[in-house]
Amino acid sequence: MPKNEYICDCNMVHKEMVQDTLSKMPDNETLHNLADLFKIMGDTTRCKLLFALLQNEMCVCDLANVLSMTKSSISHQLSNMKEVGLVKCRKEGKTVYYSLDDCHISEIFEVGLKHINHKNER
Repeated sequence: MPKNEYICDCNMVHKEMVQDTLSKMPDNETLHNLADLFKIMGDTTRCKLLFALLQNEMCVCDLANVLSMTKSSISHQLSNMKEVGLVKCRKEGKTVYYSLDDCHISEIFEVGLKHINHKNER
C-alpha cells in the first residue's frame, strides 16, 4: 500500500499554534448550536424552503404550491426551522407570512449555493 503523503510523521507539537487555536475555540454549547443549525439545513426540502424564502416572504399555502407539498408538511418543516432560528413569521389578519430570520441566514445559504455552483463549473 502506498504511503499517504498527508500523514504527519513528526513528533513535534507546535505549541504556539495549538494554544492560539485553543484560545479561539468556541465553547461546546456554541459548537453544538452551530452543528444543529447545519443539521437542520442539511435537508433538500428545507433547502428548497430556504431558497423560496430567499426570494420572497411567503405563507404556507404559497410555499406548499412552490414545493408541491401539503400545507401540513410545510408547516412541520417551518416549525423545525423556526426552532433553530432559520425562519421567523409575522401574522397579517389570518395569514402567517414566513421569511428568513435575518441576513446571516441568507448569507450562509448564498455562500453555500455559490460554493456548489462554482464546484460544478470546474
